[in-house]
Amino acid sequence: MRPYSVDFRQKIIDVWKKEKISIRGLAQRFDVAKSFIQKLLKQHKETGDIRPRPQGGSPPTKLNSEQLIILIEIIEANNDATLEELSDLLYEKTQVKVSRASLGRLTQKLNYSFKKKHYTRRKKKVTGYTKKSGILVRSSGN
Repeated sequence: MRPYSVDFRQKIIDVWKKEKISIRGLAQRFDVAKSFIQKLLKQHKETGDIRPRPQGGSPPTKLNSEQLIILIEIIEANNDATLEELSDLLYEKTQVKVSRASLGRLTQKLNYSFKKKHYTRRKKKVTGYTKKSGILVRSSGN
């Protein structure tokens, strides 16, 4: 859901200042949640600003750019290592402990895949049955 506009927020503040209506009354009048009015008034009293605050976002990674370069070097040198092994190798070189899950997300962002390629013979595909000397026999394609 998008944040309410600054104009709408300003209208609420203006009505609150002029009419000294309760928070519940403001919420009913403007058809918004009581908690929104509480947060808006608190923000206005503390900072004087009524603009919406930035939403969401993810926490920053533990690794700085130099450590990311080291991680890439480790991955390229040990391309068959598991995430747990990469985590241990990274700790040995940088003294920064990164969980397996965090390392998995980092490697996805760096476009590295750890899926093993399995080269096995393809099974023949059964395309139908043919009759040879009175017996049904599978006929297969490639």
